[in-house]
Amino acid sequence: ADHTALCLQDGVISSPSDGDIGAVFGIGFPPFLGGPFRYVDSVGAQTFVDRMDKLADAHGEQFRPCQILRDNAKAGTSFHANA
Repeated sequence: ADHTALCLQDGVISSPSDGDIGAVFGIGFPPFLGGPFRYVDSVGAQTFVDRMDKLADAHGEQFRPCQILRDNAKAGTSFHANA
């Protein structure tokens, strides 16, 4: 989900829906989770960021969440309007 969020942050994809569809059909993200952005929305951005920070502390900086995830967590917003 972090790399997909980074693609949105950097303008590689234009919307969270594009990222969800691309991840499900392109890289085999589990469809029942709805895609990486839907997944982050379902668990909550703050919960997701906290989990990634714990992984980064334990296993290295490659697990540190990108800025758009941190921004959503801080603002309490979701990627999809109806999440």
